[in-house]
Amino acid sequence: MAVSLRDKLRSAAPLASKPAAPQSGDCLCRRHCYAPADQYLPFRLSGQVLSLMQGVSMQDLRREEILFLDTETTGLSGGAGTVAFLVGVGFFENDQLIVEQYLMRDYDEEIHVLTKVAAEMEKRSVLCTFNGLSFDLPLLRSRGVMQRIRLKEPVFHLDLLHASRRVWKLRLKRCNLTALEEAVLGRVRVDDLPGALVPERYFRYLKEKDISLLEDVLDHNRQDIASLADILRHLMKLHESPLDAGFGEDIYSLGRIYEKRGQIEGARKCYRAASKGATVWMAQTSLAESLRRTGEFEQAAQAYENALCVKCSDIQVHIALAKLYEHRLKDLHAALKHTRQALMLGAEKESTDLAPIQKRYERLMLKIRRND
Repeated sequence: MAVSLRDKLRSAAPLASKPAAPQSGDCLCRRHCYAPADQYLPFRLSGQVLSLMQGVSMQDLRREEILFLDTETTGLSGGAGTVAFLVGVGFFENDQLIVEQYLMRDYDEEIHVLTKVAAEMEKRSVLCTFNGLSFDLPLLRSRGVMQRIRLKEPVFHLDLLHASRRVWKLRLKRCNLTALEEAVLGRVRVDDLPGALVPERYFRYLKEKDISLLEDVLDHNRQDIASLADILRHLMKLHESPLDAGFGEDIYSLGRIYEKRGQIEGARKCYRAASKGATVWMAQTSLAESLRRTGEFEQAAQAYENALCVKCSDIQVHIALAKLYEHRLKDLHAALKHTRQALMLGAEKESTDLAPIQKRYERLMLKIRRND
């Protein structure tokens, strides 16, 4: 008698369950205290200043609400195989800046690292990172999904890379953390492990299991966390008192931030303060455009004229002055002078479209003949 497939399956012995992989007790934890904390951050974080920095409405914050975070990873470009093997967090506690570091000594300890990070994020409403919006936080989220650990979304995320670029890029060009430490904080790291070498160092540790190989990585990460707090303190101070920046480029950049946030008078103060040295032309043209937008045409024309004293070959400034003099100030001869200058400059540059300028010139000539 043939045996059916169903009977065979019923009579088969159940498969032995696969033994669970042994769980590691925990990850390696390090704790470092910086005291006093006042050197890193003021006691009160003004919501007005934070709103200026972030471009969104924020309320006053206690410093205890902020969690600083930085990761060291097995790859610098992200991707499915990239893991945050070290996560450093910083927070304020009893007038101290505390830095805690969670190190994954092997891949089975990732769940413990993420659990500790999730617990710290749960306690605080504000996350402060350096390029965390694009790298650190998306990486931790994706690894959390893999380990079934949910990371709380911060109420506010202060990404200091973007805030730093808005203030210091004009002067420093490069705004990585090392450049900011040297130029803004006045600190130079000695014997620091370059970030590009961090993944290779970790893979070497996995082979040799010598924890001393990671001491440089731990020091590097700890200094990053402390620098985040210090850079935030500097940014808060500059946004509150931009004229104290000390560099024309920084004052001008802060003026652009003020204007973008709708604080026009504050922006104009910055532009006037930056109207010397290398930033005269930028500051005066920005001041002129601001004045023109609010209908203060005479002051706008004067600011444009001041800009031409520094850079007389700018076609766009001549055209802007021609428009002001023709349509707003009704000075046709001044408008004609600047239109003629724009034509002469445009003739020297083959890429310039002279047709609109020529048309303006002919119209002004006709108006002047009629008036005469």
